[in-house]
Amino acid sequence: MGGNSPCASCKLLRRRCTKDCIFAPFFPSDEPHKFAMVHKVFGASNVSKMLQELPLHQREDAVSSLVYEANARMRDPVYGCVGAISYLQNQVSQLQMQLAVAQAEILCIQMQQEPALPEPQMDADDKSFVVHNELSSMAQFMNHPSTSNVPQEALKREYPWT
Repeated sequence: MGGNSPCASCKLLRRRCTKDCIFAPFFPSDEPHKFAMVHKVFGASNVSKMLQELPLHQREDAVSSLVYEANARMRDPVYGCVGAISYLQNQVSQLQMQLAVAQAEILCIQMQQEPALPEPQMDADDKSFVVHNELSSMAQFMNHPSTSNVPQEALKREYPWT
């Protein structure tokens, strides 16, 4: 900064703020907590090296990311912002599941409210075809080896049409 008030970095590190201070544009003196977090997590020397390696137009975004990650690391020292991302992804999954359940419930309610479709009308020929198919299926069942121990007379008493 070089002016009246040193930047937050120089204030915290208790050094004189020069006009070419790499921290001054990103850590103003009225936001000392930002630099304090970044310094505690990454160290002032490491942050200085990172910023010097970046082109000028990318430094502001880098500082913003460093501040965000430092804040996340203060809350969750093990996972940092990855923990927050994982938490949010799990929350999205749970909400998607709840949405699917709610949509299924809505569909069930809609289906219950729709009038039932009328049964198709069958003429006598159709009915005799259905009865004949049922009888032949039953005859196959009665002749199946698993039912051979059932007395045939008992089956004929129960089902005289066979």
